Amino acid sequence: MPTWNPDQYLRFAKERTQPCRDLTARIEVAEPRTVIDLGCGPGNSTRVLAQRWPQAELTGLDSSPQMVETARKDFPAGHWIAADITGWSAAESSRFDVIFSNAALQWVPDHATILPRLMGLVAPGGALAVQVPYNENDPPHRAARSMAASAAWRDRFPKECVREWHVEDRSRYYDLLSPHATRIDLWETEYLHVMPDAEAIVEWYKGTGLRPYLDALFNASDQQRFMAEYLHLIRPSYPSRADGRVLFPFRRLFFVAYRE
Repeated sequence: MPTWNPDQYLRFAKERTQPCRDLTARIEVAEPRTVIDLGCGPGNSTRVLAQRWPQAELTGLDSSPQMVETARKDFPAGHWIAADITGWSAAESSRFDVIFSNAALQWVPDHATILPRLMGLVAPGGALAVQVPYNENDPPHRAARSMAASAAWRDRFPKECVREWHVEDRSRYYDLLSPHATRIDLWETEYLHVMPDAEAIVEWYKGTGLRPYLDALFNASDQQRFMAEYLHLIRPSYPSRADGRVLFPFRRLFFVAYRE
């Protein structure tokens, strides 16, 4: 699993939290008593849930102890668990009125198993609400994959060392959830983030999608060289606008599945 740095992740807290707000607003569960945030990160998403349902009992779960510790400090009223989603869901027996996951399930393997399992932990009348990035073929991801496969870098990236995130086709999620749900709401949104320059996009991915690659490079100078070449590859895809800033499109997939 990639390592996570709460400070690096929160450099773009506003942009990363907006999809969470959009997903939360679409959940049609009026007064949930129990809500769990799977892949809560540093707690920014859990705080959004607390604002929506202040009376609910909130739990945040993340595989990164550093993320959980940051969340606990900023939001001590929550219940915090350091665990991976796969292991937790296999052992958990409690039911939750809302199971929520914002930009985390892309790191979890075997969606064909995990999604029905999560639906089994949703209480009657409750919902599973998920948002995942839906842009794995955008320039930043193509650049990282092509670099890792290149003659200059491939010896540093044995296949088993780089665990990329993955997302299924939207219709696949419908097929996985429909046997377990009375209603499914699916949609996509492309956010246009305004960034100061292409360097900021590298900083964005340092907190997420580049983590598996950087973690595989134990030498700091190799990490810096990798990011410099990566910036060179992606820069043409993000030309400066008249004011010097760049537009950073980021497509995300959302779905909310309801239990009867």
